[in-house]
Amino acid sequence: MEILTPNNLEQTEEALRWAFETGASVDLVGQGSKMGMGRPMEATHRLDLSGLTGVSLYEPEELVMRAGAATPLAEIKKILAEKGQHLAFEPPNLPLLYDVGENDGSIGGVFACNLSGPRRLWNGAARDHILGVTVVTGRGEAIRSGGRVVKNVTGFDLSKLIAGSFGTLGAMTEVAFKVLPMAETERTILLEGAGTGEAAEAMMLALRGPFEITGAAYLPADVASELEHSGSLTALRIEGPVPSVEAKSTALRCLVGAFGKVRCLDGGEGRAFWRYVGDASVLAAPPENQIWRLSIPPAGAAAVISRLPDELEARWFLDRAGATVWLSIPPRPHAGQELVRATIGRGGGHATLVRADDVVRARVSVFQPQPAPLAALSRRIKGAFDPKGILSPGRMVGDG
Repeated sequence: MEILTPNNLEQTEEALRWAFETGASVDLVGQGSKMGMGRPMEATHRLDLSGLTGVSLYEPEELVMRAGAATPLAEIKKILAEKGQHLAFEPPNLPLLYDVGENDGSIGGVFACNLSGPRRLWNGAARDHILGVTVVTGRGEAIRSGGRVVKNVTGFDLSKLIAGSFGTLGAMTEVAFKVLPMAETERTILLEGAGTGEAAEAMMLALRGPFEITGAAYLPADVASELEHSGSLTALRIEGPVPSVEAKSTALRCLVGAFGKVRCLDGGEGRAFWRYVGDASVLAAPPENQIWRLSIPPAGAAAVISRLPDELEARWFLDRAGATVWLSIPPRPHAGQELVRATIGRGGGHATLVRADDVVRARVSVFQPQPAPLAALSRRIKGAFDPKGILSPGRMVGDG
């Protein structure tokens, strides 16, 4: 496979213009940490965007940053932390599931895959934090969308369209995004020993209250044991000024204490817990297991769990108050996609195969199949951005 290595916007345009004119297909790679997401690509060339790095703008007072798409996420986090700020959507380090070491990827990869962690419950998804992007289409044409201010509303917001497109609509070269101050303190309330139904009820009660919950998760006993806890854990996170967190913690403990024993996690212990949850690393082993992520209405979480067939041999936990169900199942020839997707039922939602070997990912629908009208719209959008289908062919659908 020939590798193309542009180092700026103009070279990226030139490379994709050449690909458009010759019909050469390309897969897009930044730091290479998310190659295991989506279907295996079927390209003849690789567009290595790792040279598009560096922070070109950071205005802490305006809560805005702009950086090259391949800028390492670790570098972004370090710069923000020095000013007491962070990416409020809490991007997960999902590459831990793919055994790529300390490589937690690039800022562009986070937005291209629309990756968000437990704090999405309060702060929204990654795409909600994009202010603007520069992207080169499959025609070799550069498009700039949005701007560098939070209230920019110029034109159609193409930035949101690029988020979650997995490099199938264009090569992102630069992205501007909003940042937020870190909370003064945080506290995690742990309810121990609750069943799935009780945990779901406790999380819903907490979310309906005045607590401003920024994380809500449930780990059954077999998964909680990975963190050296005995029994199930229902976790609720509160963040903010110290007096506010103290008052809310006291009230929340009284509320959920009706369901069982309650204790607290503070500081580093709490942050470590939410990293395990957000990264889904409690399900990382064994590495041959297939990982699914179900996105459903939170109120339906307990019902979905009750429908999991025994033959799946699934280990699971709930994040975002049940809006996300993570599943780990032993290797299956077809990833058990019919069984997994059948558990969603008629209540709405979708299931994504996050980890499996290349053979399985090439055979199944990694992403939830779209209804016919939506699939037709997606094809029209793809055709407008990439008329010859040269960008990351096959990554999201089998026909490229």
